[in-house]
Amino acid sequence: MNIKETVLEVLYAIIPVVVLISILQLTVVKLPMEVYVSFIGGSVMVVLGLVLFLAGVNVGFLPIGEMIGSAIVSKRKLWLILFIGFLLGFVITVAEPDVQVLARQVDAVSGGTISKALIVASIALGVGIFVALALLRIFLRVPIAYLLIIGYVLVFILAFFTPPEFVAVSFDAGAVTTGPMTVPFILALGVGVSSVAGGQKPGQNDSFGLVALASVGPILAVLIFGVFLT
Repeated sequence: MNIKETVLEVLYAIIPVVVLISILQLTVVKLPMEVYVSFIGGSVMVVLGLVLFLAGVNVGFLPIGEMIGSAIVSKRKLWLILFIGFLLGFVITVAEPDVQVLARQVDAVSGGTISKALIVASIALGVGIFVALALLRIFLRVPIAYLLIIGYVLVFILAFFTPPEFVAVSFDAGAVTTGPMTVPFILALGVGVSSVAGGQKPGQNDSFGLVALASVGPILAVLIFGVFLT
């Protein structure tokens, strides 16, 4: 791991935001100085936090994800591979900070009618099922385009039977699963599985597309949840 590259990567992501907010502060917005100072302090903490987080991902998450993917394929039990894929997808989604933020906001806006626990469980269930489906695709050699087309056709059909508020939440649910916890682990898992399955080399096409499919799962799960709730 190159810590210098990680620091630069984080700075390239944060500095444009800080510069833009600073320009707005000096020209248009002009918020109280204590608010701006808090923003600068928060930005420094974000930089430090992201550097540590990305370092942890590179040191721990990516290698262990690839190793788990390789190890479960070597057992040559398809049901075990799919079950572990589902379990990892479910657990890593529950731990995803973006999912927690969305669920908390939905709970607050709905006045508790749509509880945080139900939203998190629905999103995690959708991700788990579709991670397992994505792993199955690797073994069956099914083109990912077919699965994405079928998935989004189902999404748009269900959208006609679901209240509008659930449609909006469902697409946000699909977006938050592409957060910093979920994506590295799922991608690494896919690389590990595809590197062993069929004797393929890591980085070939089968190791990609897991995140795309995993994002469809939460959308469908929340839409189905909305149909049954209403």
